[in-house]
Amino acid sequence: MSANHGNTPAAWTAVVVGMVGFIVGGVGLMLDPVNMTVFWVGVGITVAAGVVFLVMDRLGLHGPLTD
Repeated sequence: MSANHGNTPAAWTAVVVGMVGFIVGGVGLMLDPVNMTVFWVGVGITVAAGVVFLVMDRLGLHGPLTD
């Protein structure tokens, strides 16, 4: 297991962006009638969370924390 257990700026940023994506997608599904465009925008934001994580990881923001 990793020494930092995901407590890094890259991990937290990806989680926040992913949660925003889920919220946007959920709102799109709750609208009457269901708005698939908003839903797919939410899916895109959620996928972008993975990309954001990979970019931040390559920038060195997912390394071990130093005390």
